[in-house]
Amino acid sequence: MDSSPAKTPAQPAPGAPQKLQDLEIKDAQLIFNAAWSDLEAEVGREFLRFPKEFILLGGAPGAGKGTNTDFILKARGLTCQPVVISALLDSPEAKRIKDAGGMVGDREVVRLLLRRLLEEEYRDGVILDGFPRTKVQVECLKLLVQRIQALRLEFHGTPHAIHFRQPTIHIMVLFVDEKTSVERQLHRGREVKAYNDEVRRTGVGDLMEERGTDYDEGLARRRYRVFKEQTWEALQSLKEVYHYHFINAQGAVDEVEQNILKELQYQSSLELDPGTHERLRFLPLASQIIVHARQELVKRLDGYALDHPALFERVIQYIERKIMPIVLRHAISGVASVNSEDHVFDDPLALAMLIDVFSERGYHAVVDLHRIEVPERIDLSTGAITCRIKKVYRVQIRFQGSEIRRG
Repeated sequence: MDSSPAKTPAQPAPGAPQKLQDLEIKDAQLIFNAAWSDLEAEVGREFLRFPKEFILLGGAPGAGKGTNTDFILKARGLTCQPVVISALLDSPEAKRIKDAGGMVGDREVVRLLLRRLLEEEYRDGVILDGFPRTKVQVECLKLLVQRIQALRLEFHGTPHAIHFRQPTIHIMVLFVDEKTSVERQLHRGREVKAYNDEVRRTGVGDLMEERGTDYDEGLARRRYRVFKEQTWEALQSLKEVYHYHFINAQGAVDEVEQNILKELQYQSSLELDPGTHERLRFLPLASQIIVHARQELVKRLDGYALDHPALFERVIQYIERKIMPIVLRHAISGVASVNSEDHVFDDPLALAMLIDVFSERGYHAVVDLHRIEVPERIDLSTGAITCRIKKVYRVQIRFQGSEIRRG
């Protein structure tokens, strides 16, 4: 993939009026370096602390970025609000360009974004709604990741190291076709207009932003095509560089959420610092050990019945007589605890049988052994106390409790 920075386009003919877009520098290296230098001078190098995780949320107008943001935040365990690029760009000129279906210049986007990303609430992760949208912004993103990685190496082994972690980049694209996009934009326009009319009539509530593209089908189509021609291409260029998630957003909200979950299966080995991953990689993944768990459980239970029938029968009878009555009394809460001193459990195999029996029946059983010293004799001549060890097996049974309503 060609990663060379985008260059300045051909100049307009002499005498032609120049717009803000024409005056925008199109060299990503110049744009990024200027913004970075200003930021470093302002906050200091040791405070250039950027998020650990970047979720770059892109999509056509009406694809549901705002609708699905809270769900994505919850899926990734983030609590901060997303950084919405369009909300950062609120100058009158920027608003005029947006209302006409165009996009604001890259220089302003990068400058404002870098400053916002340093806010402490984004340290663990951030959703960027609408970035990157152009080839220049794509290159600036790559430069940002390179700088973060360089800072990580620079501060490794120092007290500041925890603030400069290995960055993880997710590109998430919500896709809808042109017909759906236009319909959703116009539908949103009708809803916003009706809401604002009611606010103006009653004086209750705050007016919502009215976009020109939400009322004009031609502008709505242009906005979609700008996305396909510029943003779509920019996002596609990152496909081979970072984690890339293509989400079909045509369906209902719950369908889209399921599509998001399928794409966002947590892969910690891809996100950890390489040193941390090296320490953990010898431990099996849960997904690996549960593949044949049911078959192994059945094999063990049949083995108990064939090879240790007497012990197996004692364990089953104990469960039936001593534990199940207590479990039944806790059917609402779904948690039952039983203490036992029965010597059957002095055999470790009996404990394994108990856990497996409950697992086969759909419960989750955990057993802890507590050793308690109980005084038995005192030597009056020396004052020495002789104790015996009492073993108490604490069994906790968990299961799906009743969903009975409480008044």
